[in-house]
Amino acid sequence: MRRRTRTRVRTRAAVAITLAALAAGCTIDPSGADGKPPSGAGGGGTVLAVKIDNVRPARPQTGLDSADIVYVEQVEAGLSRLMAVYASRFPSTVGPVRSARETDLELLRQFDDPVLAFSGAQSKLLPLIDDAPVRAVPPGKAPGDAYYRGGGKVAPHNLFLRPEALKKDLPRAGAPQSAKSGDAPDGTGALERAGIRFGPKPAGGTPDTRRTVRFPAARFTFDWVEYEGRWRVSMDGERARTSDGKDLSPSTVVVQYVKVRPSRFLDRAGSVSPFTETVGEGTARVLRDGRAYDARWKRSSAEDGTEFTTPDGKELPFAEGQVWVVYAKA
Repeated sequence: MRRRTRTRVRTRAAVAITLAALAAGCTIDPSGADGKPPSGAGGGGTVLAVKIDNVRPARPQTGLDSADIVYVEQVEAGLSRLMAVYASRFPSTVGPVRSARETDLELLRQFDDPVLAFSGAQSKLLPLIDDAPVRAVPPGKAPGDAYYRGGGKVAPHNLFLRPEALKKDLPRAGAPQSAKSGDAPDGTGALERAGIRFGPKPAGGTPDTRRTVRFPAARFTFDWVEYEGRWRVSMDGERARTSDGKDLSPSTVVVQYVKVRPSRFLDRAGSVSPFTETVGEGTARVLRDGRAYDARWKRSSAEDGTEFTTPDGKELPFAEGQVWVVYAKA
């Protein structure tokens, strides 16, 4: 195990899950309609990554509060989309589910054989998804009740996933445990296996009870709530809650400054899809316990996790609980 904080999730096999359909501007890969599970599926995998819609008509989302990690990415027209990663527990319903982007393929390579649930993808991106080390399964490989449309929303913001429908393939979720320096993972949980480290509040930092991150057409604000020990999330000026009224409230927020450049892919309207570079190094702000910490991040290759350290190279642990990583343009 390396001795620096890593946001890397490892798992040895995947869950059988589905690639579902009909996102606006996306085409669907019809392969796999024979219903056969993907090679190697149904093993001891513990990670499910779901692309979550995040425009106003898609809110409030369902099941987002159960995620261990929430990644915030920029997409076309300066809007945002979320990727929720589930390792310690699977909610009864997740959604609305939307389409994948090229950024996801690089981001997910830090996981071992993850399952990626999404509604579709740009047609020229589908071959890259097929070749990527992720488990992306089209509609024919899921039970008929795994996905459904509803939630009082209109298409394409109304596609939801029921992980319970896949329970025979989903492993028993185990609570994420912090891997201490020098400890080898014991294989009982994906986050433990990853080496993501939680720890006491480090020295230093500056008091910071509100932080706003702006995309060209989206805005995220994180307010520290002392008596809850959490950061309440607001999106585009409105309090972010789940469909059952729970506040979205991570314990740690990482504002990671990265290069966001045009990709070679376009959406149906002809807008260029941005590509967020998550391999490399740069600066970040880590928010925890009502304080902000200057940080450096480094990810040497796509197979590596992201290391977060203080400017002088010391390990920077996170507060236990849900982690949000917001990719802000450097």
